[in-house]
Amino acid sequence: MARVNEVVFETGVGWLRLQWSERGVCALSWAQPARVVRSVSDPEIRSVIEQVRRYAEGEPVRWQVRLDWGGATAFQRKVWRVLQRIPYGQTRSYVWVARQVGLPGAARAVGRACGANPIPIIVPCHRVVAGDGSLGGFSCGLKRKRLLLALEGGGDELRAVATIVR
Repeated sequence: MARVNEVVFETGVGWLRLQWSERGVCALSWAQPARVVRSVSDPEIRSVIEQVRRYAEGEPVRWQVRLDWGGATAFQRKVWRVLQRIPYGQTRSYVWVARQVGLPGAARAVGRACGANPIPIIVPCHRVVAGDGSLGGFSCGLKRKRLLLALEGGGDELRAVATIVR
């Protein structure tokens, strides 16, 4: 098993924990505020932190990040690759993602794959909503899903959801 490093840092959307191995970023999650923020010497990881901070300030980011999806199933990887193609400020339905992976009847499985995504924000599972425009779920909670959609919609969660592609 690869050694996993981590750092907790502050952003415009709260404190986040970034974890990485020698293969790349393997997790990003919300965290409790850190009393001590240690510096990171790895320039690649410093760049990832800067990209996340820019995103959290409302700047669209073209992610330049190596990802470590070790332990993911082939289906999860397919779904997560599709999520990475959803444009900033737009949403897609679970059914749309299922069609993209070649399994049009697998919307629920897509939802489970989104829920298992260990790298939200960078792999934007928050951009996937139900076909009727409702939010669906989010592993980090609907409050944070609304926050990210509002951030990408210029402060308007509904504008981001209105761009849904079914």
